[in-house]
Amino acid sequence: MTEDRITPRQDECDYTSCYCEENVWKLCEFVRRERSAPLQELFVAFISNDNRTVPLWKQKSARGDQPVIWDYHVVLLHIRGQGEAAVYDLDSVMPFPCSLKLYAAHALRTDHSIEPTYHRKLRVVPADCFLLNFASDRSHMKNSDSSWRVLPPPYPPISTPESRMNLDDFISMEPTLGWGQVFTLDHFLQRYVKHSLS
Repeated sequence: MTEDRITPRQDECDYTSCYCEENVWKLCEFVRRERSAPLQELFVAFISNDNRTVPLWKQKSARGDQPVIWDYHVVLLHIRGQGEAAVYDLDSVMPFPCSLKLYAAHALRTDHSIEPTYHRKLRVVPADCFLLNFASDRSHMKNSDSSWRVLPPPYPPISTPESRMNLDDFISMEPTLGWGQVFTLDHFLQRYVKHSLS
C-alpha cells in the first residue's frame, strides 16, 4: 500500500513518543496543507475504554509478540470511496500505511479471547473536526512536581480559541461526550473493514 501513502515517509513524519494524539494531528495538518487526499476521507481513531487499559500488538515498544497496554492510542484512518481502508500508526512496526484489514488482524486482533477489562472501544472523529476542535496543554504528561514524564514535542501546544485542553473528551468512550462516534471493536471492524472490502 505504500505507493498510496498520503503522508511523508514514516521516518520523515513529525513524531514524539507517547504523544500519539499530536502525531496524528500533525499528519492531518500535513494532508490539509498539501492536499494529498480529500480531508473528508480522513478519520482519527482514539482507542481506549472506560478503564483506560487497551492492548495493542505490533507496537515498537512491545517485547516480542506481547501486547502493549496503553491508556489510549490514536491512529489515522484513510477511508477511500471504493478502495481498501488504510491505517497510519506511527508507533507500529507494521507497514506505514497498513491496510485496515491487516492492521485489524495483527495489531487489534479480537476482544473475544481477552478479559472484559481490556475490551477496546474506538472514538472515530472526522479529521476536519479533529483539526478544528482538538486542544492539549500536555498537562497529562507532567508529574506532580511539574516535571515531564516524557519530553514534549518541540512545537507549541495545540490549542483552539475555545480550549487549551480537551484531550479527555476525545479519550472518553462515553458517546454523549466529545466529538465523533463511539464503536465497540466488533462494530468498528464490521463497519470499516467490511466497508473497505465491499
